[in-house]
Amino acid sequence: MRWSAGWYGSAGNDRRPARGRAVPGLESTWTTGWPKAQVRSVGQGPMALTVIGECGADDHQLESALPVVQARKWRALTRWPGSYLVVARSGETLAVIGDLAGQQPVYYRTDAAGTWWSTAASALAALDGAPVDVTALAAHLAFSQPDVFADRSLFRSVRRVPGGHLLLIGPDGATVERYEPAAYPPVPLRQAAPTVRAALAEAVAARIDDRPVSADLAGLDSTTLACLAAQHTPVTAVTYADERLRDDDLAYAHRTAATVPGLVHHTVPGTAEAVYYAGLDDLTALPITDAPNAYVVTASIKRAVLGTVAEPTGAPGVHFTGAAGDAVLSAPSSYLADLLRERQHRRALSHALVHARLRHTSAFTVLARVKDAARTDLAGAWMGTAAELRRPARDWIPQAQRPIAWTPLLASADWMATDVRRRLATALDQAAEELTDAPARLADWSDRQDLARVGTNTAGWRALALAEHGIELAAPYLDNEVIRACLAVPADRRGEPAQYKPLLDAAFTGTSVLPDFVLTRTTKGGFNALAYAGLRDHARALKDLLGTSSRLAALGLVTEYPVAAALARAAAGQSTAQGALHLVVTAEVWLRQLAFAPKQWWEEVKPRVAAA
Repeated sequence: MRWSAGWYGSAGNDRRPARGRAVPGLESTWTTGWPKAQVRSVGQGPMALTVIGECGADDHQLESALPVVQARKWRALTRWPGSYLVVARSGETLAVIGDLAGQQPVYYRTDAAGTWWSTAASALAALDGAPVDVTALAAHLAFSQPDVFADRSLFRSVRRVPGGHLLLIGPDGATVERYEPAAYPPVPLRQAAPTVRAALAEAVAARIDDRPVSADLAGLDSTTLACLAAQHTPVTAVTYADERLRDDDLAYAHRTAATVPGLVHHTVPGTAEAVYYAGLDDLTALPITDAPNAYVVTASIKRAVLGTVAEPTGAPGVHFTGAAGDAVLSAPSSYLADLLRERQHRRALSHALVHARLRHTSAFTVLARVKDAARTDLAGAWMGTAAELRRPARDWIPQAQRPIAWTPLLASADWMATDVRRRLATALDQAAEELTDAPARLADWSDRQDLARVGTNTAGWRALALAEHGIELAAPYLDNEVIRACLAVPADRRGEPAQYKPLLDAAFTGTSVLPDFVLTRTTKGGFNALAYAGLRDHARALKDLLGTSSRLAALGLVTEYPVAAALARAAAGQSTAQGALHLVVTAEVWLRQLAFAPKQWWEEVKPRVAAA
């Protein structure tokens, strides 16, 4: 696993990352697993700047940024294309800055001697064997919104730097400061479109060098990236095709590849074995990740894609994925709550009518789902959710039939032991009392949480691609500047129900990048069929995984009957709490990997002996 770490404090620290490489110009800062080309440093006197990861700034741009470091204008260091970590020193102050989507997270822990920071919470926990924070893991399962408990990691004693914040360390200790606003000033869609196009083009170009390039060629988001990459170099374009999916991804892919020069198309045929939850009987075959990783559930499908990519390219390359395209280019109907709150009743009704037609329901039903969320703010919503956790667990109904909420309770919350639910409620009440600078709009909050969730999961997929094929996974929709350009457009404009992804359409219509038939597409593929096939085919393995030997059960995070009932429904071909099952399976795998596959994170440093 790739990770970075650093120490700030008194001399005489006796540990450093195992197999760590010292970062030039920054004392007591190391990287592990990162290639030298992706760790670049510049410095002058008391100023130093290091970028770790895929950063589109050239050496001259990094040198030119040293006055920015001196002035401590930290946000300006996050505006280059790519996905990267920033470590900057200005005099005695050290700034550690992750990205907006959590692909480069930052954690820290302090004691009397100083502060350790790292991009791996597991590494900091291993310093003294800090256990899993059960309440934080419960929040992960119940809400799946990373910033609810903003500074709590999944390990006790290890603090997390929330999204949009940075870590500052100096002689007086460590502090966390916001560098990104909780919400952006609104920009009209047509005005934002050229900025979105430029940001995406730069994000793709920043990853293209002499490595082979491949890309998913499926939905609108991935097709856009494939076509942008093909403007620079030949692209091995792959489409996962399984007749059980019953979508038109393959038809559009064939047509796109025949139209766009530079796309060399390959089909990845589906097989009976390539379904969700395959391979969970051998956890040693999965890479260890720092947090529960959604891609352990879909590893067999991802391996099929990566294998197809690796065969024709013949060497490790970079693979583009459209991950997070939905999160930045569109918006769920929860934005209707914001329209009601802001008394935009006519617009709310017109949008609700279109949403209702798409869902074969009434506008009244659509608006009824958002009315409670429109009447409260984030802190009030958390207190309401805490009260719900103190009540008896609910019977399961699909999440799409429940009221829209700022932080909705997932079905997995109803599978927890009563005492865990109460502890979670207490922690949620406390978080509500301590909440500051919360966004006023539900869409601004949920957009950031969606991105943080996708970013963490994409980091797990990247680990799989690197471990098995040496392939670098590129997810440009998660780049800082792409996020900023897209989310500046209000959610009700991005999520216009009468048009599919209007922001992408406005950004690329009339250009030579995408064929018109791609931009006018209104369909979208999905993997539900393979999810239910996996739940059915691997019901026994899942029952064993979440049964009497379950580590989640030992912590009270799941109880036997409701989980067994959900699995039984799936095995019988009935609808079930698919998302909740996905969450608990990935968390169970992660806990077992922590127990059975311990990683040697640190090594002792021999003290220096002064010469006589």
